[in-house]
Amino acid sequence: MKEASAFAPGHLTGFFQICDEAEDPLRKGSRGAGFSIDIGVQTRVQVEPSERDVISVVMNGSVTREAVVSENTVRRMLTMAEEPQRVEVTHEIETPIGAGFGSSGGGALTIALAMNEALDLGLSHVDASRVAHLAEIECKTGLGSVFAATQGGFGVLYKPGAPGIGKSIKYDRSDELTAFCVHFGPISTSEALSDPVLRRRINDLGGDFVDEIKGNLDPSRFMELSREFTDYVGITTPRLRVVLDAADKAGVPCSMAMFGEALFSLVEKDEAGRVAEFYRETVSDQKVRPISIDERGAHLL
Repeated sequence: MKEASAFAPGHLTGFFQICDEAEDPLRKGSRGAGFSIDIGVQTRVQVEPSERDVISVVMNGSVTREAVVSENTVRRMLTMAEEPQRVEVTHEIETPIGAGFGSSGGGALTIALAMNEALDLGLSHVDASRVAHLAEIECKTGLGSVFAATQGGFGVLYKPGAPGIGKSIKYDRSDELTAFCVHFGPISTSEALSDPVLRRRINDLGGDFVDEIKGNLDPSRFMELSREFTDYVGITTPRLRVVLDAADKAGVPCSMAMFGEALFSLVEKDEAGRVAEFYRETVSDQKVRPISIDERGAHLL
């Protein structure tokens, strides 16, 4: 049995524009801004020849049949194998699932990279990543999270599409930033992306905000635009609103992760103490700690 492992960082999106009109799914995606964090999805893939393709997925220690994006990615990779395979996927996911941290895209991406290695398929990093993008587009669990996870850092995706097609700019001082995240629960990305009213509200502002941040990739301005986007889109829950209102009173930058019942703050490291104290006082029932920005992006282990 051969095996390989890969890691993909979690990613939080502050604002975005839906760009899914293209017929070619490789050119579907989003334009948006966000940042990758140094916790995410670690995946081990074990493969061996079999009489027929057999797939099993274990997520955080439990066998699951609901890992739709993961299975989709495995099946896509198996079409390139020389013979049927038994594939065992083991995901260790540190980020909240379904809460706007890019876990589905990270799972797909790590599978594609690890299967490419384990099966010796010979795909480039970009081509393997494209398989994950196609899986997520088909499953409607995300638009640009695979691209973002390949890049790492804080940045803006200004041209939509899969890795190798989309284009982005990264902030050159991500090591001077730290993030805080707090999550309460999931929000269905597929349902959100299928709601015509919500789609219209997203695109009312998303594209203009991407254009602005592309011209001035500044963390504090990113937080301001993210919060304005959050308030305009209008899907904050009562629990999120309580924290957002408290953040306003405390002068702490805070916004909602797209899409999840989760909040984040991206700040300079010298602001970390003040922001940490705010979260400790406001959401004392949760463990909120500084999180480093991942600058490497997805990679084999």
